[in-house]
Amino acid sequence: MENPRTGPDFRHVQSWIFDLDNTLYRADNGIFAQIESRMTDYVTALLQLPRDQARIRQKELYRAYGTTLNGLMREHDVDAEDYLRFVHDIDLGVLGPDAELAAALAKLPGRRFVFTNGCRGHAARILDRLQMAHLFDDVWDIRTINFTPKPHGDAYASVVRAGGIEPAEAAMFEDLARNLVPARAMGMTTIWLKTDAPWGKHGPLLDVAPGDIDHETEDLAAFLNSIRI
Repeated sequence: MENPRTGPDFRHVQSWIFDLDNTLYRADNGIFAQIESRMTDYVTALLQLPRDQARIRQKELYRAYGTTLNGLMREHDVDAEDYLRFVHDIDLGVLGPDAELAAALAKLPGRRFVFTNGCRGHAARILDRLQMAHLFDDVWDIRTINFTPKPHGDAYASVVRAGGIEPAEAAMFEDLARNLVPARAMGMTTIWLKTDAPWGKHGPLLDVAPGDIDHETEDLAAFLNSIRI
């Protein structure tokens, strides 16, 4: 017998927007650590720096521009497709189906979307490994948002247009609290998936006020199974 849904009221939500990395899979499984390492490898080769200096430079670009790619495009005219192919060439062997989360997602009414600063190909590989591709109506990637990444406000405006979304009827789930600030400003309900991942502390400096986060959880499936829909 299912537990009664006695949690927060989400009956107003018709559009469910999920970040990809570290949100639809556990942040401690090493997937994003591989991507981060590949980013440093790319910067090392491009700028001909020692690896420790390349990592520092990568974090500077990430903090200043929202993604390492955005910084490399602006400052070094890097080809985006070359970068995306390289950094997402990783081993996904540790990922497998998550039946509990898939079942919770399948019960959500309305439409479901993935909104990532990564690329569509990477998202497709992740969703295939998780056996969740059929659960989402669309994937919005870095191309959808014209390479202007979260948390820039233009990125959110782009996906709202792309999906024909009414923000007041949307919920956004993210592992990075700062990426929820613009979503809440538009009127979306925001849910922070709390993790201890270190890269969450390296990105753009954006103040997060208590009102920017409507809900927080450490277990996405459990949260989805608790809400009223």
